[in-house]
Amino acid sequence: MRYAVLFFAFGVWLLQQQSVLPNFAWSGLTLLLAGILLLPRSTLLQRQAYPALLATFACTFGFFYAAFFAQQRLSDTLPAEWQGKDIQIIGVVAKLPSQHEHGLRFVFDVEQVLTPNAIVPPHILLASYDGIREEPLDIHAGERWRLTVRLKQPHGSSNPHDFDFEAWMLENKLRANGYIHRKQDNVRLDALVQSPDYYIQNLREKVREHIQKRLNPFLNQRHPLRIPHTASGKEVLQSAEASVIEKNNYVGVLTALAIGDQAGIPAAQWQVFTRTGVNHLMSISGLHITMLSGLAFAASYWLWRRSARLTRALPARKAAALIGLLVALGYALLAGYGVPAQRTVYMLATIATVLWLSRTVAPSQILAAALLVVLLLDPWAVLSPGFWLSFGAVALIFYVTAHRLRPPHWLVTYGRVQWAMSIGLIPPLLAMFQQVSLVSPIANAFAIPLVSFVVVPLTLLGAVLPFDWPLWLAHQAMGVCINLLEWLNSLPEVVWTQHAPPTWSIAIGMFGVLWMLLPRGFPARWLGLLALLPMFLVLPAVPPEGTLHLVIFDVGQGLAVAAQTHNHALLYDTGPNFNSEANSGNRILIPALRGMGISQLDGLILTHDDNDHTGGALSILQGLPVGWLSSSLAANHPLLQHASNTQRCMDGQTWEWDGVHFEVLHPTAESYAAEKIRDNNRGCVLKISTGKNSILLAADIEKESEWRLLKQHEEKLPATLLVVPHHGSKTSSVNAFVAAIHPRYAVFTVGYRNRFGHPNKEVVERYLAVDSELLRSDRDGAILVEMDAQNISVERYRRTHTRYWHQDIAGGT
Repeated sequence: MRYAVLFFAFGVWLLQQQSVLPNFAWSGLTLLLAGILLLPRSTLLQRQAYPALLATFACTFGFFYAAFFAQQRLSDTLPAEWQGKDIQIIGVVAKLPSQHEHGLRFVFDVEQVLTPNAIVPPHILLASYDGIREEPLDIHAGERWRLTVRLKQPHGSSNPHDFDFEAWMLENKLRANGYIHRKQDNVRLDALVQSPDYYIQNLREKVREHIQKRLNPFLNQRHPLRIPHTASGKEVLQSAEASVIEKNNYVGVLTALAIGDQAGIPAAQWQVFTRTGVNHLMSISGLHITMLSGLAFAASYWLWRRSARLTRALPARKAAALIGLLVALGYALLAGYGVPAQRTVYMLATIATVLWLSRTVAPSQILAAALLVVLLLDPWAVLSPGFWLSFGAVALIFYVTAHRLRPPHWLVTYGRVQWAMSIGLIPPLLAMFQQVSLVSPIANAFAIPLVSFVVVPLTLLGAVLPFDWPLWLAHQAMGVCINLLEWLNSLPEVVWTQHAPPTWSIAIGMFGVLWMLLPRGFPARWLGLLALLPMFLVLPAVPPEGTLHLVIFDVGQGLAVAAQTHNHALLYDTGPNFNSEANSGNRILIPALRGMGISQLDGLILTHDDNDHTGGALSILQGLPVGWLSSSLAANHPLLQHASNTQRCMDGQTWEWDGVHFEVLHPTAESYAAEKIRDNNRGCVLKISTGKNSILLAADIEKESEWRLLKQHEEKLPATLLVVPHHGSKTSSVNAFVAAIHPRYAVFTVGYRNRFGHPNKEVVERYLAVDSELLRSDRDGAILVEMDAQNISVERYRRTHTRYWHQDIAGGT
C-alpha cells in the first residue's frame, strides 16, 4: 500500500509538470491495467511481475486522476471578452477578508450573475479600494453582497525562480480576480448566510476581532498612541512612532496561531522568523494541532476512565481518540484547513481508526494514508513548498524515532528530532528557497516548546474566555521568544544563501541525509556528509569570455534587466514597487539573481526617477553587495544614501568586462543643469556589444531624446536586440529612430492589461515595418538572451517553462 501511494503521488506530480493536458483517450489504458490487476495473480501474472505492474498502475492512475480534476477546474473560466467590463453579481464573502494598504482582499463565491450574457467563474478573488471621498465598504466573512466588479483572467509574472501566481489561483479554485467598481449599488443583502463553511469563516473573523480588542488596550497603555481600526480589524499605525509599536506588537502572531491568518504579521517580524528558521511555528502547524489533540486525548482519557457508566458504554481509549480527533479537526478548520493542517488531521484520523479497531499500524502506513487523502482531495498540493516540507519533516521524525529496540530518554529523542530536522531539510530548502538558517537548531530548541506549549494554549484560551489575562500572558511569552530570536538574528552570517542546486544534487543530498540519520551502529555514517557537497560545490555555468547572458525580467509594467559576463554582473533598473512590503527587488529580482548564482552586483544603473524603474532598488541595495550605483537621480535622492559609490550616468562613459563592451549613450552632462527636462528624457541609455551583435537598452526616453541620439550617435544605434523605449508608448519610437536601430528583436516590457494601453498599436506597426520580431513580457515572460561575437539566442521563459494552467495570451491584448 505504501509504495502504491508513493507511485500515485508521483503520477500526480508528473501531471503538474505538463504544458498541456493529456488526451483522455489514453485513460483507456488505465482501465485496462485496472482490469488486469483485478484478475487473480496466478492466472496471468507471476508474483515477481506484480509489484512493477502495481506501481505502473498507481502512477498512471495518479496522472489521469489529476488530469481529470484539472480539466474540470479549467472549464470554469472568465471569457476574454468580459475582462475589464462592469459585471453585477450576487454572492457570499467566502473567506476571511485580509487588509491591504488601500482596502480589503477576499474570496467571493458567485451565486448569481445579474449582467445579461456575462459568464463569471463560481469562485473569484476580489479587492476593494477605499476612495478618498467615499466610505470604505464594511465587508465581513459569510455576508451576501450585490457587487459591481471588473475582472480579468489569472495572470502572473513568469521569471526564473519566481512564484507562480496562476498555479496558486488554480489550487485555490480561483478562476478570475479583480476589484469592486465603486458604485452606489454595492449593497449587503444578508448579514450571515446559513452554511457551515461561511459560519466557520465568520467565527474566524470574530476570533480575530476578539484578540485585537482584548490586546489593544494593553498595548495602548504601554505605548500611548491611538491605533485606529479598519473594518477588517487590522491595526493601521499612523505615526512616526509606529515602528516602535510594531516591533513590540505581536497581535498578528497570536492571530496567526489562533486562526491561521498571517496577514497581520509585519514584514520585519517575518524576516526574523525566516532568518532564524522558525517561520513554520508562526502558523497553525501540524505540531500545534497534534499537541492540542494530545492534550484533549489525555484529559478525556483520564476523566472517562473514572466513570464506570461511561466506560461500560464506550471504552476510554476509543472515547479519548474520538475527542482528540474532533479537537484536531475543529482547530484545523479554525486555521483555514491548509495542507499542514489537513495532513495532521488525516494522520490523527488514521491513528484514531487504529485505536478503534484495536490494530497496530506502522508509522509509514499512517503517513501514506495521509498523503493519499491529501492528494485525492487536492492534486495541486504537490505544487506547494509547504506540502514537501510538511510531509518531509514528519517522514524524517518517523525515520529517526520509529522501530527502535530500546526507546531513549525523551530529551534524547527531542535532540535527535531537532538534529534530523536541521540536517534533513537542507536539500529541499536549498531547492525551493536557496537559503538555510544556520541558527535554526538553536532557535527551534527553545521556540518549539515555548510556542507550542505556552503561547498556543494561552492564545486559544484567550480566544474563548472573556478574560484578558490569557492573551496578555501569551503576548508576553511571545515577546520573550521574539526577543531571543532577534538576538540570534543579530549575529553575523545567520543565513546561508546560494545558487539553486542542480536537481540531481538534491536527490544525492537526500540520500546522504538518510544515510547520516541511520541508527547508531551502522558503519561509515559520516559518508552521508559527502553526498551533501555537490549541492554547494556544483555552481551554475557562467558565460564564457566574450559572451553575454542577459535577462529581461517580467516585472509587470516596469523594467529590470540583468547582464552577466564571465566575472561580472550588472542590473539595469529594478522594476516597480507593489506595496509597502513587496516590490520587484525582494519578490522577483533577488530570488532570480540568487538562483542564477549572482551573489553580488558589480554595478547598478537606475535610469531615471520613476517607480516602475526604481521601485525595487532599496531591496536590492539592502539585499546584495553593490559595487557602484550610476543614475540620473537628483543628488539629494534618498536612494543614493544607501549606496557607497555613486555617480551620474552620462554620454561617453565606457567600460569593458570580460570581452564585452558597455557604453552609455545618453544623457549628456549638460542636461543635468536643465531644470525643464523631463525625467524620462534624462534616462540612461546603455549599449552592450560583443563582436557583430549588440543590445540597446533605451529606458523611457521620448522623442526629444531619440532625435538627440539620431543627431549625435546615429552610427552607434544599430542593434541586434532593442528594449523598446518607454514600453512602446506613443511618445517614443519615432520612425527615424526605429529605422536607424533596425533591431532583429524588439522587446516590449509591459504589464498585462496595463492601464496605459502599452504598447501603442502605431508603435508596434513601426517595428513590424522593419521586420523586427516582437517580444512582450506580458505574453512571453522573462526574455533570456545568450549573445557572443557571432550568434545570439533568445528564449521566451513563459513558453519554455509553460504549464497547462498558464494563460495563453494570443497577441497579448
